[in-house]
Amino acid sequence: MSDIDARLAELGLTLPEAPAPAANYVPFVQTGNLVFVSGQISQGPDGLILGKLGADMEVEAGAKAAAACALGLLAQVKAACGGDLSKLKRVVKLTGFVNSTLEFTDQPKVINGASDLLVAVLGDAGRHSRSAVSAASLPMGVAVEIEGIFEIA
Repeated sequence: MSDIDARLAELGLTLPEAPAPAANYVPFVQTGNLVFVSGQISQGPDGLILGKLGADMEVEAGAKAAAACALGLLAQVKAACGGDLSKLKRVVKLTGFVNSTLEFTDQPKVINGASDLLVAVLGDAGRHSRSAVSAASLPMGVAVEIEGIFEIA
């Protein structure tokens, strides 16, 4: 068990199985020591996390949806590393998409759910550059989708 796996367990978090792509793309691409992970949609053990921020979902619930996306990102990185999360060196960049109304302006607070989870799990290696943007809609009505770039050994 890697230190990262141990920290996940300590926090009571479980990585999902790395989801297979839903269309004509791959879940991640490695080039050199960087892994580019395709967008992970908000889903948990009970299924998709649906909602539109500013309409039927509050910021706190959106942040939890973003945290679920971060777990999906880590699951994909683990798959890219052959199941060995100890190869993960740092999170480089996240791009977060928030299903929100035109009036909603707290996208960064929503994506903080992912950022906070990654820092809680990885410490300073979880600190990253980031974009948090609004989307008029997301696939299947999910609340959040996040893609990421990670450095591995």
